[in-house]
Amino acid sequence: MKRAFAAVTALLALVVTLTAFTIGAANATPPNIPSASTAASRLATLTVATESHQSTYDRSLFPHWITISGTCNTREEVLKRDGTNVVTDSACAATSGSWYSPYDGATWTAASDVDIDHMVPLAEAWRSGAWAWTTAQRQTYANDLGGPELWAVTDNVNQSKGDQDPSTWKPSVSSFWCTYARAWIQVKWYYGLTLQSAEKSALTDMLNTC
Repeated sequence: MKRAFAAVTALLALVVTLTAFTIGAANATPPNIPSASTAASRLATLTVATESHQSTYDRSLFPHWITISGTCNTREEVLKRDGTNVVTDSACAATSGSWYSPYDGATWTAASDVDIDHMVPLAEAWRSGAWAWTTAQRQTYANDLGGPELWAVTDNVNQSKGDQDPSTWKPSVSSFWCTYARAWIQVKWYYGLTLQSAEKSALTDMLNTC
C-alpha cells in the first residue's frame, strides 16, 4: 500500500510539474520586465527631447537577425523561447508549435504568421539617440535577448505598429498596456534613449492601468 501511495504521489507530482511547464511556456514573456513602480521611477529619469535624424534612418544600420547558437538566429531563438511545444528542423526553422500574441490575443500555429517585434522599433530608437551609436551597438540592440525588446506577435499587428510610439499606437488588448509600458520604458532606460513629451504622457497613462 505504501509503495502504491508513493507511486501515485510521484505521478501527481510529475503531472503538476508538466502542467506548470506547459502553462509557463504558453505565457512566456521576454526577460527583465520591471515592476510598475520601478518602471515609473525609470520613466521619470528619461530625458524628454525632440527626435532627430529621421531622414538618415536605414534599417540596414541595425544588423539582424544574427546567428546566436549553432544554426539558430535571433528570430528563431525568440520563436523557441516564447512558443509552446516548438519543434525545429536541422536549420532551426520552427516546423510546429503555437505562439500567443499578447498585443491582440491571437494564437498562431504557423511560424510564418508570427513577426518578431522590436518593442521600441529600430527607427524610433534611431530618432531617440541610436543615430549616434556604433554599428556594433546597434547590432546588440537589434538582437537583444536579455531584455524585453523582442516579442513574438501577429505579423500584421506588428506591421500596423510600424515605428510608432505609444502616443500613436497601443496594443488592442488593453489589459496588456501595463506590461507594454513597463517593457517600453525598460528598453529606453537601459539604452539611454530619449522620449517625447506625448510619448511620456501615454506611457504614464498606460502605467496607471497596472
